[in-house]
Amino acid sequence: MEKYEELLLALRKVIRATDLYSKQLNKLTGLTAPQLLILREVAAAPEGITASAVAQNITLSPATVSNVIDRLEHRELIHRERSTEDRRRVVLSLTPRGAERLAAAPKPLQEDFIRKFQGLADWEQSQLLAAMQRIAAMMDAEHIDAADVLEVGSYAQQQLHRDS
Repeated sequence: MEKYEELLLALRKVIRATDLYSKQLNKLTGLTAPQLLILREVAAAPEGITASAVAQNITLSPATVSNVIDRLEHRELIHRERSTEDRRRVVLSLTPRGAERLAAAPKPLQEDFIRKFQGLADWEQSQLLAAMQRIAAMMDAEHIDAADVLEVGSYAQQQLHRDS
């Protein structure tokens, strides 16, 4: 097998692992990985947080985050409320139902990855980072929105929403 074939196979395994996690997460909680990530961000700010702050914290576009927030609000997992101090500002908070759903959710796939990655020597972490950045560049993927949560399918869904 050629080296590029081995590399592509390894990439497919990573994609498959994230896809399996996403399916398991959805089956167990009814949430997608971006929904879980947004719920975690809202829960981490008990005084409330704006949608733009959530988008910035999780490195997704404001439009993508807004669409996910709309779905979470429709499902009564989060609540939007105008700030009493600044009527232009809308803050998000977790509903009791959202808190229950978040408490029942498994830990994100990347938590185990982070623990293992941080266990590597600094030189090996740098080497892996440089290699993945190079792969992203070779795949013309540097400008694709990506959240900290590993999940497959959200990019394709974003493209469908943009095209429609």
